Amino acid sequence: MGRILIVEFSDTDNPVFEEIMQLLHRSSGFSELSVADTSILSVSGLEINLQQRRVFYNNQEIRFTVKEYGILCLLVANKGQIVTYNQIYQRVWGDYPYGRINDTIRYHILNIRKKLAVNSQTSSFSITCYREIGYCFDIL
Repeated sequence: MGRILIVEFSDTDNPVFEEIMQLLHRSSGFSELSVADTSILSVSGLEINLQQRRVFYNNQEIRFTVKEYGILCLLVANKGQIVTYNQIYQRVWGDYPYGRINDTIRYHILNIRKKLAVNSQTSSFSITCYREIGYCFDIL
């Protein structure tokens, strides 16, 4: 029967970790297993693969622009909570809001809704506008 060893190292212990791994690789019976880290946001038929930047709705891939994708991820990650216009702009554009950002964000939300057919009767979620405040992603 074999043995399993699980060891956790901090980032500062990297040289020690590398030395131990070199020693283990010299052993004839050593095998290394790793777990793939795939981050997926999944709600109500909507799946967002964060590593591949791909969105699937009801098993069909939907293509988004960079800004649309950023807004969608932010809203889904904060489902049930209002995300303000300023928060959206800061997170997606990476800048402090100035000018008429509400219109810009509204335009992108409109495109997201169209691509996901959010207003259709078959939609299982909604993106609700809170006038002059922001948007909220809700499960129906």
